[in-house]
Amino acid sequence: MESTEARRSLIERLEREAERAPGRYRLKVALLAALGFLVLGGAVLLAFGLSIGLVLLLLAVSPILLLKLAKLIWIPIAFGWMLLRSLWVKFAPPEGYRLAPGEAPRLRAEVERLRVATGAPKLDGIIIDADLNAAAASVPRALGLFGHRHYLLLGLPLMQMLDCDQFASVIAHEFGHFGGGHGRFGGWIYHVRSSWYRLLGALQARRSWANRLFVGFFDWYAPYFNAYSFVLARAQEYEADAAAARVVGNRAAGQALVRVNIGSARLDQDFWPGVQRATRSQPAPPALLYRDMGEHLRQPGEEDAARLQRALSRTPDFDDTHPTLSQRLAALGVDAGDASPLRPSFAEEFLGELLPELEQRFSEQWRDNVQAAWEQNYQQNARDEERLAQLEGMAERSAEETIEHARLSEALRPGTDALALYRGALERAPEDAFVHFRLGALLIDKLDATGVAHMERAMALDPDCTATALDHLGWFYRQTGDGAGQDRVSARWRRLNAQQLQSQQARNEVTAHDAFAAHGLDAAAVEAVRAALARIGGIGSAWLVRKRIPGDASGPPHFVMLVYWRGMVASQQKKLQAIVDALELPGSFMVFVGENRWRRLERRLRKAAGAPVYRR
Repeated sequence: MESTEARRSLIERLEREAERAPGRYRLKVALLAALGFLVLGGAVLLAFGLSIGLVLLLLAVSPILLLKLAKLIWIPIAFGWMLLRSLWVKFAPPEGYRLAPGEAPRLRAEVERLRVATGAPKLDGIIIDADLNAAAASVPRALGLFGHRHYLLLGLPLMQMLDCDQFASVIAHEFGHFGGGHGRFGGWIYHVRSSWYRLLGALQARRSWANRLFVGFFDWYAPYFNAYSFVLARAQEYEADAAAARVVGNRAAGQALVRVNIGSARLDQDFWPGVQRATRSQPAPPALLYRDMGEHLRQPGEEDAARLQRALSRTPDFDDTHPTLSQRLAALGVDAGDASPLRPSFAEEFLGELLPELEQRFSEQWRDNVQAAWEQNYQQNARDEERLAQLEGMAERSAEETIEHARLSEALRPGTDALALYRGALERAPEDAFVHFRLGALLIDKLDATGVAHMERAMALDPDCTATALDHLGWFYRQTGDGAGQDRVSARWRRLNAQQLQSQQARNEVTAHDAFAAHGLDAAAVEAVRAALARIGGIGSAWLVRKRIPGDASGPPHFVMLVYWRGMVASQQKKLQAIVDALELPGSFMVFVGENRWRRLERRLRKAAGAPVYRR
């Protein structure tokens, strides 16, 4: 699809068609999905058929010729197998705390009541996780040929935030995705899309010549398929809302939608920033974060009314399959009203003794993940406070000190006018990438278009910030409805992803075209390499070089090690893995064994190394 505007126009046309003739629209989606299977299946049949045909032809000509050209026959077989594996997408059940049989009986009873009322299929499990969310997950058995396993995923913070009726509407909404037949059809559509992306990734990773055969088709197919399935997914959200309204009533369903929008904004804008600020004053993370989160979500917030108005004024986004809050409330026939939850919360009412256990479990998991970083941030904050005090006491500052003062003031002095500080820093250091980036980010947050030029300049001065800068620019263009800007960002993302893929491929292989240089490690690092290789044993010599990665000069270094065995080695693969596990190098690296087919490459590598890094 050529542009964001073209995609928007197609989706709007398809939405009108789906409303006027839903059966015809769904048939088109099914046919478009089948086209993907037809291309994949045809390619598999062609690959294996070509191999069989070659075997029969060579047998007819000369059995001896068949033996000589055996490798040629295996090429299409290997390609067909790769395609076949791409179709076998494994779907795992959702992650989280899975209720054991008999556990939380009141919750189970309520879920079963709502399941029966919505006509949803029987569940294979109820899973609780730590997100402000809920989901219906259908996991296909053998690509859906033998049916599906159905799971209900419930977020603990959502159960803590909503009252009983509100959360019952959430469960009924998710069951609505199972009902009406669209759950299975949607799962099949998801499988087709996943299969295509997996296939493309496999082809790109292997640098297969087949890439040229499929990428062109995929570039055409994927945008159209995504647009068609987008309309289906959005229609399913309305259907699921209607299912919830039939079971618990329109008012409760509308209140739940309002509370979810407000709660999500409060977590992003209040709770998590508050946790981040706590790293400056508390030496350890809080013990019961998810209990604190539940209490925060239950209390009314000063900005809730403003957040609700922003949510109600949001325009439809063609990157999000969920309709806007205004659209969903209008479809339910209710207004926002007062959505304050009543006591008790759904979690208090239906989880019982499991509630504090889950709060502690999820809190401990989170604390284990952030403990080290929290302690580092706390210690760094003490150093930053001391340094900022020094900078504030200076009568004059250098350009570097002016930038540092702006950065630390923004981080440590809430309410400071960071824009003014960075503008002052820009006068002292007009070509500093960090200053341009922060100016651009602050202005873009205010929807000030002058921030775009600063962000562009930051990327030009420091290509390493490109990914983060594109995130900011993409958000700005979406908020301002600039389709042309979104298209430019999308094109740059494609180029960046292509460069990253090329870099990754270069780090995963050694070819005759590679350029090598001396490893450049200091004496201590070299001694560590020698000691590691000596502990492994069985290595006669090893040569270490640094490989130049095209288009990734600023990326982490990549090393290549050539090893020669000393005596017989029972398993080269195990020995190579032992080397990989033992080495610690400042970047990525790979190890390969000297063989006759590598002689020319080995001579070039040894010449670049100058001397072996290890010799027994």
